[in-house]
Amino acid sequence: MDFDQLTLTQAVADLRAGKITSTALTTEALARATANADLNAFVTLDEAGALKAAAAFDANDNKDKPLGGVPIVIKDNIEVAGLPCSAGTPALKNYVPRADAPVVAKLRAAGAIIIGKTSMHELAFGISGYNTAFKTGAEFGVRNAYDRALIAGGSSSGTGAAIGARIVAGGLGTDTGGSVRVPAALNGCASLRPTVGRYPQAGIAPISHTRDTAGPMAATAADVALLDRVIAGGDAVQAADLRLVRIGIVKTMLSNLDADTDAAFQVALTKMKTQGITIVEIEMPHLAELNVQVGFPVALYEAYDDMVAYLAHSSTGITIDALAREIASPDVKGTYDGLVIPRKLPGPDNTLVDAEPIYDAAIRSARPALQALYGRTFADNRLDAIAFPTTPRIAIASNPDSSSLENFALFIQNTDPGSNAGIPGIQIPIALGARSKLPIGLELDGPAGSDRGLLAIGMALDAVFERLPPPRHS
Repeated sequence: MDFDQLTLTQAVADLRAGKITSTALTTEALARATANADLNAFVTLDEAGALKAAAAFDANDNKDKPLGGVPIVIKDNIEVAGLPCSAGTPALKNYVPRADAPVVAKLRAAGAIIIGKTSMHELAFGISGYNTAFKTGAEFGVRNAYDRALIAGGSSSGTGAAIGARIVAGGLGTDTGGSVRVPAALNGCASLRPTVGRYPQAGIAPISHTRDTAGPMAATAADVALLDRVIAGGDAVQAADLRLVRIGIVKTMLSNLDADTDAAFQVALTKMKTQGITIVEIEMPHLAELNVQVGFPVALYEAYDDMVAYLAHSSTGITIDALAREIASPDVKGTYDGLVIPRKLPGPDNTLVDAEPIYDAAIRSARPALQALYGRTFADNRLDAIAFPTTPRIAIASNPDSSSLENFALFIQNTDPGSNAGIPGIQIPIALGARSKLPIGLELDGPAGSDRGLLAIGMALDAVFERLPPPRHS
């Protein structure tokens, strides 16, 4: 069996056919996790628990569960019964929930074997995955599956790196402004940010109830569709007829691209046109202006109350002030101490002002206007989706500077607007850069509730772009 090319879908089929046992598959995944310790992909590796669950599956006559016997990973801000749930921060490193988050319970009931909890940007507040709270390798920061000197992206860093490095073929992350799509793009895997509300959010350490959602990450769009079906229900998604698909391109989303990303995106558009997809250039006036009025005001204001409520749920007795005191990563600590805890936002001339009026305006007027802009754009242009490079750049060097505000803004340039509107987006790996040989991704954002339609398009594009070659380290 070629583990470097194994997908969730293929693993399920092989397990059902008796070509491999769950114990063998899980043992291989655990061995690869240990061999790739320098990725810093895991906070907790549950070897004993995973092998016990795999053996139980192998001993059971019922092999028909949708994810029966397949090893997966879970981001460490999503609760898994009996395993620590740190949210990537020291204050919560000893918090061990007694129950699975509902999204995890769905996967476990479908037969998935959870091999561990993956590392992340601290408290999910960043895109680099450079976290100084946890490490298993020599250096801090979750490392890119294709080059250990580079970032894995964030905040679902470890899940992206583990899939890209071929440790597992799927897992869960969370997404507030790009956190399942950025690491998927930089590590060469697929992911879905579902429409907000499609998945239950209980049992997940939050940033913003308005913007947060769990999201599946996997080897292919077909695998992402499998995970989505387990969590959200419904029949299996069938690949779309690409000749019936209409996709819009917004020129402002093609700014700040490096040469590899620009070239790969243009080639991808040509391939899609060749398959019969209709590509149309469109305009979204005031998109950036509206997005700025929603993004930080909503996330930073809601972060306080939502974390207070989560800490109460955890029954740890930890207060938000105690949590903030122990934050390890300077970028996250600066955000918490300067903005979240005092409930302030940058105002005119970069002075700090009371966050509540800005938040109220975002919720009352700016966010509905942003959602209306997307709604008009999809309807007026008869679009199934809008396409753009998921990240404008390939992975950058992993060090404290990778977490700068400038890099944060750059890497969520294209993922953030759809997040703030609450619409779904699917990330698809399209190429290794011509010069860099690093993964490059394409995102498709669709109307609210069009998750299955996006997945159908993604499944058809699996065959167009094919899976990226595995990294040398796998």
